Amino acid sequence: MKVSSTKLPGVLIIEPQVFGDERGYFMESWSQQRYKDAGIEHDFVQSNVSKSAQGVLRGLHFQNPNPQGKLVSVLAGEVYDVAVDIRKGSPTFGQYEAVVLNAENHLQFYVPEGFAHGFCVLSESATFCYMCTNYYDPQADASIAWNDPALNIDWPITSPKLSEKDDKALNLGAINIDILPVYRP
Repeated sequence: MKVSSTKLPGVLIIEPQVFGDERGYFMESWSQQRYKDAGIEHDFVQSNVSKSAQGVLRGLHFQNPNPQGKLVSVLAGEVYDVAVDIRKGSPTFGQYEAVVLNAENHLQFYVPEGFAHGFCVLSESATFCYMCTNYYDPQADASIAWNDPALNIDWPITSPKLSEKDDKALNLGAINIDILPVYRP
C-alpha cells in the first residue's frame, strides 16, 4: 500500500495493493495495523454505502460535536472528492484537497475529523463507500455551501443536483463559528 500526504496535514491518499488477473482482482480495503502504521489510528465504528447519479453533489458535510473522520472509496463509477479544513485556528483553515476516486484506480481518501467532506459524481452513476470514526449524529450534522467563493473549490461541475439541505447550506464565513471544530496541533 502506498500512502501519499497532501497539502493538508492528516489528509491522505491511499493506493492499496491490487492483485488482478483475467478473473478479476483482490485488494485489502482495510487492515487496522497497516493503516495505523500509515497514521490512521482511529477506530471505525460505522460503514456507509451510497449510490448517486451523474451530476449529484453531496456536501460539504461535517458534524460537530462528535466529528467523523472518513476513509472513502468508490466501488463503481467515478467521483471528484473534496476535503476542506474547517478547524478554527488551523494554519490551513479554509483550504481544500481534492482527488478523483474511481473503480479502476482503487484509491482511498482519508478525511480526518475536523474537515468538511463532499463529492460530485462524474460517471453515469457511482457507488461510494465510507467508513466513519464516529456514529452519525443528526443533531451535530451541518453543511457548507459547495460553491462558497472563499473556498474556491475547482469543481468539475457547474450545475449539480443537490439535496435540499445542501442547496440551503451557508458559506463557511456565514456559519456560527461556535459550531466549527477546533484545531489541536
